[in-house]
Amino acid sequence: CYIDAFSGIGGDMLVGALADAGADQRALVCALETLGTGATFRFEKTKRAGIAATKFHVLGGEARAHRHLPQILRMIDAADLPQRAKRDASAVFRRLGEAEAAVHGVPVEKVHFHEVGAVDSIADIVGACLGFALLNVDEIHCSPLNLGSGTVNIEHGVLPVPAPATAALVKGKPVYARGPAEELTTPTGAAVVTSLARSFGPLPPMVINAAGYGAGERAFPGQP
Repeated sequence: CYIDAFSGIGGDMLVGALADAGADQRALVCALETLGTGATFRFEKTKRAGIAATKFHVLGGEARAHRHLPQILRMIDAADLPQRAKRDASAVFRRLGEAEAAVHGVPVEKVHFHEVGAVDSIADIVGACLGFALLNVDEIHCSPLNLGSGTVNIEHGVLPVPAPATAALVKGKPVYARGPAEELTTPTGAAVVTSLARSFGPLPPMVINAAGYGAGERAFPGQP
């Protein structure tokens, strides 16, 4: 699988793209329901700048958004998921926890996952890892990451883009900023690709069997 993050990457964009490329949407929804979050999940066919794409929605769920890493790992372990998806999702959350711990100067076990501990972020990460498994992807490569620019509002206040956790996660990876002054690569998206991608660079030699487009939350004029 080659991920082209020309307009950034978020967890919902990645789940949408994998479903758009053929990952079984019903299987994704049924597996995510076993996380026990109380949320509901659906896929919507939409358009961004005239390009047909799939949007992944997480609706409702528990109001409590603050979870520690051990709690999230237990949720993943108890869910009805292939072992590969459990392994990958746990690895992504550990990497995300280490980045948050470094940013906040606390032990990884004490990290409060704020935005990334919310139901939608858990579903995005688990859904992406499950999507790769459903498509039998055995090797992942990624383009350089378009991080965006400007500022982003999070629980701690207004922060520059890339947010500190994203900056920590993409250390050593090729990045750039192009397009609207918005956060284009989120910590969740960065955690997935930096945990699972084997390389970052141009499209490798391959035969394309399927292509999928994942829609983000916002629609920018002139850039899908």
